[in-house]
Amino acid sequence: MVNVENHGDLIINGMGSSGGGSFKKVLINGKGNVQGDVECNDFTINGTGTVTGNIKGNEGKISGSGNIEGSIEFDQFAIEGTGVIDGDATVNKMRISGKGKIGGSLKGEEIRIRGKATIEEDCEAEEFKGEGGFVIGGLLNADVIDISIAGECRAEEIGGRTIKVKKGIFSFLNNLFKSVYPVSLTTEIMEADEIEIEYTNAKIVRGNNVNIGPNCEIDIVEYKGTFTQDPSAKVKEAKQI
Repeated sequence: MVNVENHGDLIINGMGSSGGGSFKKVLINGKGNVQGDVECNDFTINGTGTVTGNIKGNEGKISGSGNIEGSIEFDQFAIEGTGVIDGDATVNKMRISGKGKIGGSLKGEEIRIRGKATIEEDCEAEEFKGEGGFVIGGLLNADVIDISIAGECRAEEIGGRTIKVKKGIFSFLNNLFKSVYPVSLTTEIMEADEIEIEYTNAKIVRGNNVNIGPNCEIDIVEYKGTFTQDPSAKVKEAKQI
């Protein structure tokens, strides 16, 4: 929790620039540029904003177009427009409902993607819910993973306690995903206790109870408990371990 009660506000209306520092509220309504690290309670970009530094705060939102040339650390943060965070993002509750790109890793308790997200490195959470499309350059690791695919979804590896993947149809995403993107999830290795997937391409799926649904292409399934497979799914090898 950031304590900045004794500090003033930084508000940029129209065009303006400022140095960094500690503030109660940071609000960019027009076209604003902040040079340096920022610590604040509330952080909002409604227009076009750039922060050249790291930001630490309680609640943050990008509802216009924002570029953070550093890392962020928040209790809650939302990207509702187009947001780019060059460094790492550590956020307890993260919501991306537009287009978001994180140049480092994303870590939090609850991560919700309802749009398109690119995370260059690992993504770790207690609960991960994805509706739309995402590209994760490293590991997607969450206790509960729930994915509704409406475009291209990719992660190097996926691990958790329960994993559910299904095809979703969301009209609000039509302008984000063109037909060139396959409606599928692609990963090298998927591992969890309970796995229920469709429209998934993977080399190895490993779990206790595994349900391979329609339109899956899996090289190897390794299971301890139960294994079921949809007639339309392609599984090269399934073995109980």
